[in-house]
Amino acid sequence: MHFLKTVIYVDDVEEVLDFYFQAFGLSAHSVTENGDYGELDTGNVLLAFATHPVAQSQFKQTYIRSQPKQPALGFELTLGCENVSSCYDKAVAAGAEPLSAPCQKGVHIQAYVRAIEGTLIALVSECAS
Repeated sequence: MHFLKTVIYVDDVEEVLDFYFQAFGLSAHSVTENGDYGELDTGNVLLAFATHPVAQSQFKQTYIRSQPKQPALGFELTLGCENVSSCYDKAVAAGAEPLSAPCQKGVHIQAYVRAIEGTLIALVSECAS
């Protein structure tokens, strides 16, 4: 077994995909014709977004919707970047909520923002191995 992707349910897939491009430079890998599902080009593991009606068609259970004005859900996405300060500034300029400015955390520089759909995102410097 291996990890394939994470899907985040949102109100507007195309708006969120555009935000992730503007904020983090992540391009859409594929988007359905009607715009209710889209994947970002993130490497080996996909990050995808689908509308709430798509989620409801997949399973009948209720769930807590991530909303920017409500408390964040208990998970984060972590993005590795070369220059955390620059990435942080770009994300905030694109509409991300600034949560924690870049600072040294052990061997990494780390910052936190919240995406327009409410997802917590950690920006972390990549260390040379």
